[in-house]
Amino acid sequence: MMRGDLIASVQPQPARLRFAVDDYYKMIELGMLKDYERAEIIDGELIRKMSIGDRHAYVVDILNRLFNKSLTDDILIRIQNPLRLTDYDEPQPDIVLADLTKYDGKRHPRPAETILVVEVSDSTLKYDRDVKMPLYAEAEIPEVWIVNLQNEIIEVHQQPSVGIYQLAKIFKQGEVVKSSVLPELSLDVDSLLS
Repeated sequence: MMRGDLIASVQPQPARLRFAVDDYYKMIELGMLKDYERAEIIDGELIRKMSIGDRHAYVVDILNRLFNKSLTDDILIRIQNPLRLTDYDEPQPDIVLADLTKYDGKRHPRPAETILVVEVSDSTLKYDRDVKMPLYAEAEIPEVWIVNLQNEIIEVHQQPSVGIYQLAKIFKQGEVVKSSVLPELSLDVDSLLS
C-alpha cells in the first residue's frame, strides 16, 4: 500500500446527514426551514418537488373528480398531501386513497390506512419508478397507479412483497383500468390521456 492510499483511507469522509420526519416538522416549527411547501422526505433527505405543469394538474383534477363520483364516503381522497411511510420517509403522492374505517384524518395517513396511491408522472417518471415505487412496495401499499404521461399509459402495480410489486399491468388508450383493491373503481384510459 502506498503512503497516499493509507492517508486517504484513514481521513474522515463526508457523511450524509439524515433526519426523521418528526425532526423536519420541528425544524419548520422553530423557523429553521422556510421553503418547505413543495418538498417531501425520502430516506431522511429533503427532496424539492418539481413544479406542476398544466397537463399534470389537469390529470390530477380529472382523477379527483372521477374518484369523488366513484368511491364511497368511507374513503378519503387526499390530493398532493404527505403520506407517512416510515420515520424517515414521507413522500407526497399526487393522490392517496385512505380508508376512513382505519384512518381518523387527524394526521397524515400511514401505510395500513392507505388503499391506493397514484403518481402522475411526466418529467418525474424515473424518480417515481426507481425511488418512490420501492418505498410504496416496502410499506405494502396494496395498489399504486403511475399515470405515465410520457408514454400515454397507466401502469397499475399490485401485490407488494419483499419490497417490490409482484404484478404490473399496462393500460393503453382504448382500455379500461379496474382496481383490484377497489372493485367499484374503473377508469377509461381515453378519458384521462386523450
